[in-house]
Amino acid sequence: MPPVGERLVLAERTLVALATPGAADLPPKIGVHPRPDGSFAHAMPAHLRGASAGGAGGEPGAAGEDAGGDLLGLKWVAGFGGNRNVGLPAISAVVVLNDPETGIPTAILDGGPITADRTAAVSGVAIRRFSPPAPASAPVVGLIGAGVQGHSHLPVLAHLLPGATLRVFDRHRDRAETVCAAARAEHGLDAVPAESARDAVAGADVVVTAASFTEPARRQTMTGEWLAPDALVVPVDYATMCAADVARDAALFLVDHGDQFVAARGAGQFDGYPEPTAMLGEAIVRDTPRPERGRVVVTHLGVGLADVVFAAAVIERAASLGLGRELPR
Repeated sequence: MPPVGERLVLAERTLVALATPGAADLPPKIGVHPRPDGSFAHAMPAHLRGASAGGAGGEPGAAGEDAGGDLLGLKWVAGFGGNRNVGLPAISAVVVLNDPETGIPTAILDGGPITADRTAAVSGVAIRRFSPPAPASAPVVGLIGAGVQGHSHLPVLAHLLPGATLRVFDRHRDRAETVCAAARAEHGLDAVPAESARDAVAGADVVVTAASFTEPARRQTMTGEWLAPDALVVPVDYATMCAADVARDAALFLVDHGDQFVAARGAGQFDGYPEPTAMLGEAIVRDTPRPERGRVVVTHLGVGLADVVFAAAVIERAASLGLGRELPR
């Protein structure tokens, strides 16, 4: 995986491509919901056109046009919340990359680390652009959820908010304590476990919600009353924690991909949520400023394009280091 600074560049490149007409092709997530309740499996195909790989935009390529700079691939991801009871990860995934000129598969990667790090990097883009003005003291970050995403956000938070105070809540206190220990020892953050989710986010400048969305009983529990008036709220768990009123009352409400958000809302996953102000990539392209007053909410559902962009960077880095295994054809 590239260093944190490069991950932020990859994430912003992805978001800009999503907001640039003709730069990327991807449908809303294609999903099925197997038993037990709350489980899911999603297919996430994506195509990035090479002319826009650096964020410059471009028109769809004509037939026969050189596709050598394009990226093409798919993430296949499954979430089974009960796996924790048998010592297995709740989320598992693979990413397949294809040759953009022939369609032949060129790589298969474990999608778990890619999902973790690209999600945290997208949060990082939102934090870098829309955090409230730095307080006189160290900024306070509230983190709900001490699973994979809780851990993967630590290097991004430390990179962007060095010296921040981190308050972490998880239903399993031992997991919150583990994240706090890692935040202190590995990332230089002043981290403490919180007694409740509300305690974790009270007065926080930046709030990240990363609770498990494989638990359908927990829905929209964090209301605006919990939050500071000018907080940046970054939900990465759909509407598991963040209530619709937080988005409705926000001065700015952004999503990573408009069509995907609308499709998910139509499927009942964002009941009561308003229309987004814009996509995060559109706000980047327009250089949208943070509102002087009011909360900013940036909800990102995760898009297959980010997985493909990150996977291609991982393969390039692995090849330069002589890592990985080449399979016979």
